[in-house]
Amino acid sequence: MNPIDYDGAWKETLEVYFRPFLAFCFPVVERGIDWTIDPLFLDKELQEVVRDAETGCLRVDKLVKVQTVDGAEEWLLVHVEVQSQADGDLARRMYRYHHRLEDRYGRPVVSLAVLGDGDPGWRSGVFRQGKWGCWSHFRFPTCKLLDLPAMHGALELLDNPVAIVIAAHLAAQSTYGDMAARHEYKWRFVRGLYERGFGKRDVLEVYRLLDWLLVLPEENEVAFKKTVVEYEMKNNMEHITTIERLGRQEGWQEGRQEGRQEGRQEGWQEGRQEGWQNSVLELLEARFGEAPEAIRAQVREVVAPAELRAMLLKAAVVRSLAEFSNPSTCRG
Repeated sequence: MNPIDYDGAWKETLEVYFRPFLAFCFPVVERGIDWTIDPLFLDKELQEVVRDAETGCLRVDKLVKVQTVDGAEEWLLVHVEVQSQADGDLARRMYRYHHRLEDRYGRPVVSLAVLGDGDPGWRSGVFRQGKWGCWSHFRFPTCKLLDLPAMHGALELLDNPVAIVIAAHLAAQSTYGDMAARHEYKWRFVRGLYERGFGKRDVLEVYRLLDWLLVLPEENEVAFKKTVVEYEMKNNMEHITTIERLGRQEGWQEGRQEGRQEGRQEGWQEGRQEGWQNSVLELLEARFGEAPEAIRAQVREVVAPAELRAMLLKAAVVRSLAEFSNPSTCRG
């Protein structure tokens, strides 16, 4: 079973649901931003800071340029550090990165931290240092996930998709070693997306984030995807299965065996390729609207299973149709 990639899941959450994240975890910041102007993620600018940073794992995840409601332009530094245990160096690190960014760009910086550890007694948010009457004092807002409404029922019932991601984060921590319980949480969260009327795009996005956090062994994952497929077929839905055709793996395998037995392997292979191609196009159209003919032709040209799988993953993470059509783009 693959390890849980908390950091990767949270980076994706920030990119897809930046405003809902702030509204849920840091509402004062969310209210201070003028959302009529789209925030700008400054990944390249952040890399410039990374180059100057000490070696090791840099914890800054996102640097975002926003317009405030009072008309003052600001750099907003979102420092998300999802940890399974307390980190005594967090406050010092936040202090260093905050001032490094201020010095580099000459703009105000708002540093934010999410505490995703499992220790209710560990707190952070203040850094002090000094000697002989010369003191530095740095305070930054934090969101302690364990302080949020209880995982059992409260978070998952909210309309904010980030609340569901947080519920999944807490469930992943609490089900370490108990895959049956994790399977139940994952299905409960996914079913709730349908029952509370989330749109197709949110169902796709949140499902992908749940997949990152609530990692299951292969046998459990196959059973889970079968449950999802059966639910969608029963309720005449195809939100998740349009991109998760791996959930129909058993049916493919059966068709493959039958094709071999009856000498129709070539026809089965063509059907499988077309299924992958359709999955890519359906996902792109669910996220960005109707795909132009040039992109549809680009997808139809790909027949190798490995390339089709890579193209499906690419369609799930790119930010635009233009980014998808660029052959040099790889965001896996």
